[in-house]
Amino acid sequence: MQVAVLTEPGEFAVEERDEPTPAADEVLIRMREVGICGSDVHYYEHGHIGDKVVEEPLVLGHESAGEVEAVGDAVDDLEAGDRIAIEPGVPCRRCAHCKRGEYHLCPDVTFMGTPPIDGAFAEYVAWPADFAYELPETVSLREGALCEPLSVGVHACRRGDVGPGDTVCITGAGPIGLVMMEVARAVGASDVVVADPVAKKRELARERGADLAVDPTESDLAAAVREHSGDGADVVIEASGAKPAIASTVDVARRGGTVVLVGLAAEADVPLDVLDLIDSELDVLGSYRYANTYPAAIELLADDAVDVEGFVDFESPLGDVREAFERASDPETVKGMITL
Repeated sequence: MQVAVLTEPGEFAVEERDEPTPAADEVLIRMREVGICGSDVHYYEHGHIGDKVVEEPLVLGHESAGEVEAVGDAVDDLEAGDRIAIEPGVPCRRCAHCKRGEYHLCPDVTFMGTPPIDGAFAEYVAWPADFAYELPETVSLREGALCEPLSVGVHACRRGDVGPGDTVCITGAGPIGLVMMEVARAVGASDVVVADPVAKKRELARERGADLAVDPTESDLAAAVREHSGDGADVVIEASGAKPAIASTVDVARRGGTVVLVGLAAEADVPLDVLDLIDSELDVLGSYRYANTYPAAIELLADDAVDVEGFVDFESPLGDVREAFERASDPETVKGMITL
């Protein structure tokens, strides 16, 4: 089978490897759709994310869907031909976090496309059946692959307790910010403000239903939100990782509001006004990946409550993976797909 291997920063090689054999609890998946995530691009450009370093050739890709080719002896709920979305993080299932249902916080998670675990830019992948979800006929394989970023949005909105009537401000209009906007709408938010410095992304946010799209480099975001809503945002979701955006969240939230931090900053230390946090009694929450979200994400897609295919800019074959990553690196690109 063919796989696309990151051999060093900025370089891919398309190699031939043996097709994997599924273990008893695994399914063998014929990959069909794989999204290019911002973390994939970061590994491609820099060779590391924080302390996660690509020390050996690595297959990237974790936003994926495909068709079951074969099943292990212990798998009885999936069969060859089933169309599935793959949840890319597999926990130990034994630690205290796993037993509490917080399996995304498991210290021993193995995650597709994260060193040293190979990912989904391959013709075939063997993966635990417990983390493969059958798709209804009304949900496409591309939508199935994009259940991964959609799950990030579902988890963040759950963390922020977004609900009917809320004013939500989302900083960052990349794929994560856009799916958060869709999920916030689906759970009842009445006003959604999106901030991004890239004009094309602001326009896309408007087209997809943002009530207000703000360029935070040209306007005071907190003032714009207050002018629009009469108060600050009930929930601010930071999805860009940009240091100024993170710092602005405290000003954008209303007194007694909630801030959910999702975007990963390039620097670990970002100053926040602690006196404002206390005086305004803000809840500041982290949101890391997701847990128990794939069924909800698939249901949102099946009900046409969200649209994830609409922000895909391009698709490329596996053999053109380097060119695809160069396109994905463009700040105006929202989402690229590798289609097998």
